[in-house]
Amino acid sequence: MTTGNKEVARRVFEEVWNNKKVAAIDELIAANYIHHDAQSPSFPSGIEGYKQFVAYYLNAFPDVRFTIDNEVAEADMVVIRWTATGSHEGDLAELAPTGRHFSVTGITMARLSDGKVAESWNSWDALGMMQQLGAVPEARGRAA
Repeated sequence: MTTGNKEVARRVFEEVWNNKKVAAIDELIAANYIHHDAQSPSFPSGIEGYKQFVAYYLNAFPDVRFTIDNEVAEADMVVIRWTATGSHEGDLAELAPTGRHFSVTGITMARLSDGKVAESWNSWDALGMMQQLGAVPEARGRAA
């Protein structure tokens, strides 16, 4: 089962995010899906909520590309360490497009049920992304 779960989790990154096939969400995400991501705005649970989440980021970063750096699966859980790159070409909350490029790393832990992602927890470098976009100043170093 772990091989099948890894394939489903990988398809979310490859088909939905990299290939922009939002219709694949219906096949990959469970109807009762729950999304945990403290760095992102809150979206409703379920398939439609995940579609809103994807649309939010694809609007801001239409060329976003995820590279899977590592993938580990055990029982019903899959953990993926990833790198995302892209350009800020659309609104991101109140931040107007900057045209700047970004590269951030993150980890997604997904729980699968009946061949679909039922719940996921995400942790990624949102501060680093906002610094790269020029929305937050970078730290200048510490005083001695």
